[in-house]
Amino acid sequence: MNTVLYYYTGTGNSLWTARALAEKLGDTELVQMHRMTHGTHGSETHAIGLVFPVHIWGVPSLVRNFLQTMEKRPGAYYFAVAVNGGQVSRTLIQLQELMAEDNLTLSAGFDIAFPSNYIPWGGPGPVERQRKFFAEAAEKISSAAEYISSRKSGLIEKGPLWQRVLFTGFYKMSYNSVKTLDKNFHIDGTCSSCGICERVCPVKNITLEAGRPVWHGNCEQCLACIQWCPEQCIQYGKKTKGYERYHHPEVKVKDLFREPLL
Repeated sequence: MNTVLYYYTGTGNSLWTARALAEKLGDTELVQMHRMTHGTHGSETHAIGLVFPVHIWGVPSLVRNFLQTMEKRPGAYYFAVAVNGGQVSRTLIQLQELMAEDNLTLSAGFDIAFPSNYIPWGGPGPVERQRKFFAEAAEKISSAAEYISSRKSGLIEKGPLWQRVLFTGFYKMSYNSVKTLDKNFHIDGTCSSCGICERVCPVKNITLEAGRPVWHGNCEQCLACIQWCPEQCIQYGKKTKGYERYHHPEVKVKDLFREPLL
């Protein structure tokens, strides 16, 4: 195939984006980044894309780890899509720098905003506002596909200067502590022991013990566990019990654990 799209998703925004982009590009294979131990491309692959969510205003550790194991092809056309809740900050520039360390060129980087899935700070907002996000995302994906198909280079989107200064500082200060933020997860009395939280966790950080989820200090903060819980019994901190859950309406939970680990 002409293009491989590696994606990482927690609540479906990045998966929906990858699917929509693949449809526009044609001849594209979708591969779950977080279910791969190595990223390999066929000999006919000429374009390689990364689609992932912005975590704490930067590149998630899972993506950084994937970059280390991904097959390096300096002559290929690399592009990326940073899915975010409205604050892309310096994420794509950071990715460009990380790839440059391996002599890879990020030719294009696109910022696409969706309803926020960071439930500790509230729900995704009114339905009408969510629909506006989805419509604008679809338009942005169409223009990105045209850019990619033409093999253009040089467009690396970024947030305003204040974001790139302030939020990059937050990213650097918090990056090493993200894994242990799962200490704030807890459950109330309605857990049905369905195991969905365990199956959607991209880094196998959750196991069921005595029928209840236990987090093991290796969190990505993707929030898939709390957002996909059918009983809404998983909470984060003290406020989430009153907040609306969110996942992309066109993505199903089985889509997150359908492929086997490789």
